Amino acid sequence: MQRVTIAQVAARAGVSTATVSRVLSGRGPVSAEVRRRVRRAADDLGYQVNHAARALRNSRTDTVGMVVPSITNPFFTSLVENVEHALGREGKELFLCDARSDPEVEARRLASLVARNVDGIIVSPSHGTDSGPAVQATADRLPLVQLDRFVGGTNTDWVGVDDVAAMRQVVDHLHAGGARSAAFVGSHLTNSSTEQRFAGFRRRAEELGVAHDPAHVLLGDYSVDWGETAAARLIEGGGLPDAIVCADDLIALGVTRACRAHGVPVPDRVQVTGFDNIEFARLGEPALTTIDQPCARIAAEAVRLLAAAGARGDGERGASAHIALVPELVVRDSTRAPATTG
Repeated sequence: MQRVTIAQVAARAGVSTATVSRVLSGRGPVSAEVRRRVRRAADDLGYQVNHAARALRNSRTDTVGMVVPSITNPFFTSLVENVEHALGREGKELFLCDARSDPEVEARRLASLVARNVDGIIVSPSHGTDSGPAVQATADRLPLVQLDRFVGGTNTDWVGVDDVAAMRQVVDHLHAGGARSAAFVGSHLTNSSTEQRFAGFRRRAEELGVAHDPAHVLLGDYSVDWGETAAARLIEGGGLPDAIVCADDLIALGVTRACRAHGVPVPDRVQVTGFDNIEFARLGEPALTTIDQPCARIAAEAVRLLAAAGARGDGERGASAHIALVPELVVRDSTRAPATTG
C-alpha cells in the first residue's frame, strides 16, 4: 500500500496542506471546526505522521531515553510508569533500557540512546562512581537528568527524595516505639541511595542513643533473598536488636519472612521498616512500615527539568538543579505505636 500523503488529507478536508500541517503539529492558529475536519480526514484515510521527516525538520524526535539499574525492582517499575505518563502528557515517547546493575552495560545503553537521537535521557545510575564517566559524557552531548540515585562530581540536574531526612523519620518512629538498638540491612555502599540511607540511619541513631553495633550492619543487594539471609544471620548470631532498618522494601519483606520462619514475632520482638512503599509492602505479613517515595512527583520533576534543559542553548548551561523532595513515613503493622507514659 502507498503511504497516504498530507496533500490527500488536505484535499479530503477541503483545506490547504499548510493548514493540515498546523493541525497535525499542534502549532499555529486553527479553528476548532477546521481541526475537527482535518483530524477526521486523517483518520478516514489512515494517515500516519512521518516521524523521521518531522525529526529532520524540527531537529528533534519527541523521544526520551530512560536507563534504570533493574526493571525487575518494583520501585523502578513504578518510576518508569510514571515517567512514561508524564512524557505522554507532553506528546513524547519513552525508550527504556535496563542496565542490569552493571556500569558497563549502562554505558552501552546510554551510547545506544544517543545514537538513536533521543531528545534527552533520564537515568538512575547503577553505581555511585563507576557510572560517572558515561553519565557525564552523555550529559555533555544532550540534556540529561539523574533521578533517585546520582553520581557525585557530575554536572547534571537531579531529582529524588531526601534519604537522610527519610531515615530521621524512621529512627524517630522506632525510638518512640521503644527501640533502643537497631541493625541496618542494605545493599553494598556502591550507590547514592544506600550511602545516604545508611548515613542518615547512623546519624540519627547516634543522636538518639540507639545502639547500632558494626556487626549489625549487613550489606548485600536489593532483594528478598538477601533480606532473608541477613535476618537469619542476625537471629542465629544471638543478641537480636530491637529493630531492623532496611534500605528497601524487598529486603524488608525478606527480613519479615525470615522472622516468621524462625519464630521471631514482628513487631513484638523486633520492629522492621522498609523503604519505597512498593505495592507489595502493604501485602506483607505483617504489612510493612516504610518510606513512601512520591514517584509521580519525582517523574514530573524529571520531565520538567529535562524539558527546561532542552529549551536552553548549548552555551546556556548554568548551575545544576538538585531537587530533594520530602518523603513520608507510612506506618503499618511491622512497627509498634509510640510508647505511652503516665
